[in-house]
Amino acid sequence: ENINTIPNWLTASRLVAAPFIGYCILHDHHAWTLGLFAYAGITDLLDGWIARRWNLGTVVGTVIDPMADKTLMTVLTVALATKGLLPVWLAVIILGRDVALAISAIYYRWISLPPPKTFSRYWDFSLPSAEVRPTTISKYNTALQLGLMGLTTLAPVIPEVDLVVPLMAMQYVVAATTVWSGASYVYNKDAVKILPHTPPSSPAQGEKKKGGEGVEQQ
Repeated sequence: ENINTIPNWLTASRLVAAPFIGYCILHDHHAWTLGLFAYAGITDLLDGWIARRWNLGTVVGTVIDPMADKTLMTVLTVALATKGLLPVWLAVIILGRDVALAISAIYYRWISLPPPKTFSRYWDFSLPSAEVRPTTISKYNTALQLGLMGLTTLAPVIPEVDLVVPLMAMQYVVAATTVWSGASYVYNKDAVKILPHTPPSSPAQGEKKKGGEGVEQQ
């Protein structure tokens, strides 16, 4: 499949932006943090819309899109918790779920990779092997987590507005949906689809097939 598409490039740009967002948080560049976070959110919406509108969806996209989301979420969670802007207990829940899902993704990629299984082929995403299908609650959870992170990054930019109560409410909601979404991948058998692999036919097999067709025509 062609992986050099606009949606995939937009997704890749989110991956690149993630460490810069973390740097800005740790160094109290709140306006830059909010701006880069807004960019990440806009590109997250755009890549999916473009992929659907012009039929540019790829199996690679189904892998790197959640990867970009989780990278951004991990950076935001660690950086905000380090600065005391996010409760440590919530950071542990968010990161714990993501680590569990990451280990599962590595496992499914390996067992579904067509032979020969090599390190280089493992990282060659032009070789599709498994397709991850986000569950419904996982989609809501991602939106809620991003909403919480957005509100948390907005708070230092507008200190004159008291956001303590809304932030606390969202923190408990996100904690619940994070646990729920993690469990949904365990109990939903359609969340991960192993793609069938058809080995290419050899020239001899091709000639045999042609010969068989000739006999049938006679």
